[in-house]
Amino acid sequence: MKVAIVLFDGVQALDVAGPLDVFAEANTFLPEHRRYEVSLVGYQAGTVSCSNGMQVAVPYGYADFDSPFDLLLIAGGPQLPNAQPRSAFLEWLQEQARGATRFGSVCNGAFMLAHAGLLDGKEVTTHWADAGRLADEFPKARVQPDRIFIRDGRLFTSAGVTAGIDLCLSLVAEDWGHELAVRVAKRLVVYIQREGGQSQYSPYVGLRKDQDPIVSKVLRYVTEHITDTLSIEQLASAVSVSRRTFSRLFSKYAKVTPSAFVEQVRVDAARKLLEETDAPLKTVAFNCGFHSATHMRAIFFRRLNVTPRQYRQRFRGAACTEQWASGGIVEQVEIAEMEA
Repeated sequence: MKVAIVLFDGVQALDVAGPLDVFAEANTFLPEHRRYEVSLVGYQAGTVSCSNGMQVAVPYGYADFDSPFDLLLIAGGPQLPNAQPRSAFLEWLQEQARGATRFGSVCNGAFMLAHAGLLDGKEVTTHWADAGRLADEFPKARVQPDRIFIRDGRLFTSAGVTAGIDLCLSLVAEDWGHELAVRVAKRLVVYIQREGGQSQYSPYVGLRKDQDPIVSKVLRYVTEHITDTLSIEQLASAVSVSRRTFSRLFSKYAKVTPSAFVEQVRVDAARKLLEETDAPLKTVAFNCGFHSATHMRAIFFRRLNVTPRQYRQRFRGAACTEQWASGGIVEQVEIAEMEA
């Protein structure tokens, strides 16, 4: 099976190394005639500098290939959303996508596919930090910012950096079955399937430069009165505007309803307590304005697709260290295998 990973100067090293290692490990379990043949492809043959300073030898330029690959993946990098791809490369990419069995991107490599018109009408994802920009610049793409990876027909797109491993494990499972994918995951000491979406990894409520000062004031007020029952009237009064003006301005600049905004601030406050303290879940819920620990659990699962307890285990430093030290990651993979 012929695989191409397309990379450019400034590429994220893990966007390349992650998929390479998945396919290399899979090859150790496959007979020679069924192995993945992976080629690194650039604008031209030579050396590519990764964003972390590592140098990668790229044996081929895209013009060296006329016939399509079985799988074509575009790697991402911190500066890739700003890139202006060459028209000749985009034409090559379009031709490859037409003939490839599957094609897609790791991280914000999705921007290259978007420039080639290959995301139009498709459900896609990318790194959480770039999802908004991808949706704004390419409105024909149906961007899902919370997904780890998405398949839409022959198109595969994934979230940031290590999500390329998740994506490629799913491709191995599709090609050779779940059992082989689990064996590869064990060798790499990773989850066969991660729980939750990208929201659990993204930062807390942030304010864009174009947001109205009212939104900033509301954030400060909600944070200071997080245990109160907060109504729209109360929030409007806090910033000294009418309810009508408040609703109009808040919707324009915050892009969410006031109730959804308050809920997100509470989730973010709970995330911080779960990461930094050992406080009981009931205490965390009370201190962040939830009705109960059960209510907090329901909101967490709806927004992050993980429970507060799972979130704490994943992001609380001591808990994470203990999980790795006890072999918890491998145990999770083994459980997935047993349940298959």
